[in-house]
Amino acid sequence: MPARTADPAATKAAILAVARRQFGQLGIDRTTIRSVAGGAGVDPALVMHYFGSKDGLFRAASRVDLEMPDLTGLAPEEVAGVVVPLFVQMWGPDGPLLPLLRAAASDPSAAAALAEIFAHRVAPRLAALAVDSPEERAALIGAHLVGVAVARHIIGVPSLAQMDDATLAAWLGPVFAHYLTAVRPAAPGGP
Repeated sequence: MPARTADPAATKAAILAVARRQFGQLGIDRTTIRSVAGGAGVDPALVMHYFGSKDGLFRAASRVDLEMPDLTGLAPEEVAGVVVPLFVQMWGPDGPLLPLLRAAASDPSAAAALAEIFAHRVAPRLAALAVDSPEERAALIGAHLVGVAVARHIIGVPSLAQMDDATLAAWLGPVFAHYLTAVRPAAPGGP
């Protein structure tokens, strides 16, 4: 049986770190309490003690404390340089967004949690820079970020998975600036 540390906070943090990594790599269905416990070097009963169930462990592992910086006054071309590093950290192999991204396709509560993050934490900050239609423009950037994260970490598109973060931000800079400032397209069949 794995050894239990004397520091409950450190033990709980170790369990969460392993759970984030496993939920992010394997998804909800293939991650087990036993595999998380083994990875953290603790007894499975201790995981249950701290989190109550696999669902409780998933909720804790995918809890996102995302503090979007104030983007007011930032040039639209600079947005990716600020936003991309934040999301790279959050959606990386040990970040809390990857388990949500992987689960969102099949789990309505994970999809709702991800939508909540973008609607209430990300979109208002991005909307402040939009020339018009702030909700749509922020949604396009959010969708782009999610798409890149899925392509990079879930699908494993080689060129994106191997791209360094600074290069990724440089590629996304003009795209995000376009989303924020381009003339709104006319509705099909409209003037």
